[in-house]
Amino acid sequence: MPHTLQAIRGMNDLLPEQAERWQFAEHSVRSVLASYGYQEIRLPIVEKTELFRRSIGEVTDIVEKEMYSFADRNGDSLTLRPEGTAGCVRACIQHGLLSQQIQRLWYGGPMFRYERPQKGRSRQFHQIGGEVFGLEGPDIDSELLLMTARLWSRLGLTGISLQLNTLGTSEARARFRADLVAFLTQHSAELDEDSRRRLTTNPLRVLDSKHPGTQALLADAPLLSDYIDAECADHFASLRATLDAAALRYHVNPRLVRGLDYYSRTVFEWVTDQLGAQGTVCAGGRYDALVENLGGRPTPAVGFALGMERLIALLDAQAVATPEGKPHLYVVALGEQAQRESLRIAEDLRDTLPALRVVTHCGGGSFKSQFKKADRSGARYALVLGEDELTRRQAGVKPLRVEGDQQTVALADLSATLSRLLDLP
Repeated sequence: MPHTLQAIRGMNDLLPEQAERWQFAEHSVRSVLASYGYQEIRLPIVEKTELFRRSIGEVTDIVEKEMYSFADRNGDSLTLRPEGTAGCVRACIQHGLLSQQIQRLWYGGPMFRYERPQKGRSRQFHQIGGEVFGLEGPDIDSELLLMTARLWSRLGLTGISLQLNTLGTSEARARFRADLVAFLTQHSAELDEDSRRRLTTNPLRVLDSKHPGTQALLADAPLLSDYIDAECADHFASLRATLDAAALRYHVNPRLVRGLDYYSRTVFEWVTDQLGAQGTVCAGGRYDALVENLGGRPTPAVGFALGMERLIALLDAQAVATPEGKPHLYVVALGEQAQRESLRIAEDLRDTLPALRVVTHCGGGSFKSQFKKADRSGARYALVLGEDELTRRQAGVKPLRVEGDQQTVALADLSATLSRLLDLP
């Protein structure tokens, strides 16, 4: 007997009951993005490996250890996308979307990283990201943060706090990096193993270490804020002043860096303490040099990405109620003629009540067996059709979720009755 096939570790199925919450979250995010003028762009899941090496950085953990890369039949190195910004920039350059234009774009879908699966972290995970091109002032940074704050309000979520920092220019970071490496090298014996490895590959990531000993050591390390030039400092001050005026609370975290090389100036994370170690729900920042680095004209840009799995986990943790997708109506039909007519009647109802979710019973069976399936479907009402009802051009409407008697309704009045009972437009 052949063995039972299973999903790949870290790549999970999304079952219908779970999908309802995802649909609610995705719809909420899309509607907020649309209200701020963002347009959807759909991007390939597979890109040339070079794209991520040039954008994310050769010595990042993602490129070194986490990408799903392979050679295709032509020998080209391709990669399942580990994030969305690089592909979005590539598409904008390729299709001329940035030529003297401001673009507000969003995208969504699966991303792939070979990591150790744990709560809130999968090898196939899903993000919705937004990118703005062509605006260099702090006002667009502010609007993006206000927009993401609105997302949490729209979803009914609480307890998500904003951490904010500025990375300055690449030149400022290079000076800071040199001094940080010198400091950490002097104290390398006090670093945890992972931080010692990062010291020679991506030392800024040491600042993210959760190891208590490393964190204690970092208290005396150089601060990036001491290396920021006046222009970047003014940008950050203006951003903070706008957020203060809008009463958006935040915490300046001078140790906040992002794991991708392309970030500059503003960086941020929306974090929660309700999801354990994987507390970042949404993150992003400014990446003014990336378009030029990938072959386009110099173009300022800022963006964000939110993790859908973590967003759903937070909805669950806070028991946020989401609209159910169960049927409003289950059509029970007994007899050959009634079964044929049930399909036509259901089609008429869908025509007149577009918001109605109706399931027609297929497969025959007794009234008793059909009512059992109607109940298991979660429908609020059963529409009962038999030969006698059809002769009289009537149907029974029976409550399944509330107390009440079955009522007989003329077929001509069925739409109006259901609209009233179910409060449908």
